[in-house]
Amino acid sequence: MAIKIEIESDKIQEIINRHNSNPENLLMILQDIMEVYNYVPPEVIPVLVKELNIKPSMIYSVATFYKTISLEPRGKHIINVCTGTACHILGAEKIKSAFKEKLGIEEGQTSEDLMFSLESVRCIGCCASGPVIIVDKKIYGALNHSKALEILETYEKPLKECEA
Repeated sequence: MAIKIEIESDKIQEIINRHNSNPENLLMILQDIMEVYNYVPPEVIPVLVKELNIKPSMIYSVATFYKTISLEPRGKHIINVCTGTACHILGAEKIKSAFKEKLGIEEGQTSEDLMFSLESVRCIGCCASGPVIIVDKKIYGALNHSKALEILETYEKPLKECEA
């Protein structure tokens, strides 16, 4: 997915300065960049290399180690389907299949309109409420196929209302 976004140099520099240009704060810097762009744009890597005086391989190793950091564009809304044992037994795969079909993407992918990314997590600790999903840090439980799609529609509505 080739997406070109406008990098706000001032914001990137502000993030780096907030962490004292310290390469030991690389993870926190990457997390802050994720807060702004929802991923770490490739255009930011050379800036980090220069400002933190580190090799690109260090940035890539940290970014690929932590699941919370993405080097690929992610959707405005991140859907995490719990696939832990309890949720799996209660139908998590059916929920995940409903999202895949509706969004036309596979797990780990982002919809073409950049509205949704679909991911799995092993367990979120809400086993008694399974199957469970998290959308943008909000937890929804006791789901079935239709309830899951209703939740998805609530995140689609703002876009549809703007187009009308």
